Amino acid sequence: MTTASAPKAPASDVATQIMHAMRTMSVAPIPRNYTLFYEVCLGTNPALTRDLALLGSRPTQEELDDLCSAHLGPGQAQVVDTAHTELLSQLEAILILLRQEQDSLETYNRLLGETAERINSKSNFSADLVRSAVALLTQATGETIASGERTVEGVARRSQEMDQVRRELDEYKRIANTDSLTHLSNRRAFDEQLAALYDDPMKLPLTALVLADIDNFKKVNDSYGHPVGDKILASVAAVLRSSVRKEVFVARTGGEEFALIVEGNTAEEVMSLCERVRRTLEIRPFRHSRTGVDYGPITVSMGFAMATQAVDPGDLYVKSDTALYCAKNAGRNRTMIFEDGMRKDYAGKGWLIYKK
Repeated sequence: MTTASAPKAPASDVATQIMHAMRTMSVAPIPRNYTLFYEVCLGTNPALTRDLALLGSRPTQEELDDLCSAHLGPGQAQVVDTAHTELLSQLEAILILLRQEQDSLETYNRLLGETAERINSKSNFSADLVRSAVALLTQATGETIASGERTVEGVARRSQEMDQVRRELDEYKRIANTDSLTHLSNRRAFDEQLAALYDDPMKLPLTALVLADIDNFKKVNDSYGHPVGDKILASVAAVLRSSVRKEVFVARTGGEEFALIVEGNTAEEVMSLCERVRRTLEIRPFRHSRTGVDYGPITVSMGFAMATQAVDPGDLYVKSDTALYCAKNAGRNRTMIFEDGMRKDYAGKGWLIYKK
């Protein structure tokens, strides 16, 4: 079995680690540098970690940009930085327009006050004085209205431009958080979702983390090759996604491993959901559409823990992973919920499971 990865630190801890590392190396706190250090912190790219260490304690921005380009794909390192810069520029333009409008209104109000004082200071009104005041106020009103219209048009135009930048940022985030093979959320998105689980204590009694692992997947890859393995991964992902309601968070967390964050369900309901998914996969045919080669049966083992059984996201992951391992250890193709008697230790040679 390929065991689930070790639990990630909460998002706040990860952010603190990243900012500390950047300050220690005197790295500018800009989005593309944060993205680079986030990848290093995840530990999923050993080559990136090694190359960053080779830059020494005071890397230049040019060296960091070259590292981004080499490991994060051409141009990708600049996308979020450029979008953020453009967004800030558009916001500043709107603030300038609003400040100009405020200055215009203050001038107009001052003009009204001065005209009123001139009228009130005269004991006898003259036709010329009234005509002069009316003409002055009419001109000022017209200019103020025109200025206001220009400001509204400018703000609307800038707002549309900002919306476009936001859409680009949202699309970048969607791509960065999506597994390219299965089109489910990826490990990055899962870490963020898991870290936020304990923000609302009221939801915890009806929240569960489910971990699923395809049984004997290595044999499939070894027997039929990785292209077939990829198709099976995509098929299993499709079953997972279609078998649960759209509010359930579903992610591929690595290799043949998947995770579901289920909210609004009791432990019994979560067990029923897992068993429905498991049985659906158990009876699903996995055959080559042209040759008829049968790759099945493809089954999954599933383990879960309720959020109230853990003290924080990391503890919840460990307990769900322990339940998953117990399901594997008990014969695979089954679902188990975490129990206090379960315990899993790493002894250097493999995973050991025993009762306390």
